[in-house]
Amino acid sequence: QVQLVESGGGLVQAGGSLRLSCAASGRTFFSYTMAWFRQAPGKEREFQAVISWSGGTTYYADSVKGRFTISRDNAKNTVYLQMNSLKPDDTAVYYCAAKGRWDSVRSSQQYDYWGQGTQVTVSS
Repeated sequence: QVQLVESGGGLVQAGGSLRLSCAASGRTFFSYTMAWFRQAPGKEREFQAVISWSGGTTYYADSVKGRFTISRDNAKNTVYLQMNSLKPDDTAVYYCAAKGRWDSVRSSQQYDYWGQGTQVTVSS
């Protein structure tokens, strides 16, 4: 069982930056594939970024490639999402998710554990 708690959301102006954190419980955190998704009002939850258990492999949604960076610190049981050059379209609730296997990593339906979400609002 893994419990995930996100933090770091808030209100920022367009062009600004935020760093989201996701703290995980459980001694097996290091073995999990970790991802960030977001959900804007009236829209489906969409994939943003994923990182393998070792941190050696990452994938990003095209809309955030070059602006967002996912990373993890297995010693601290934490995964991060550094968000730069934020745009109003990035406004959403951001969720951290975990799964045991490295497959179908862009599909929200494949993830076993979810955090409660953190709100990110980007003003124009």
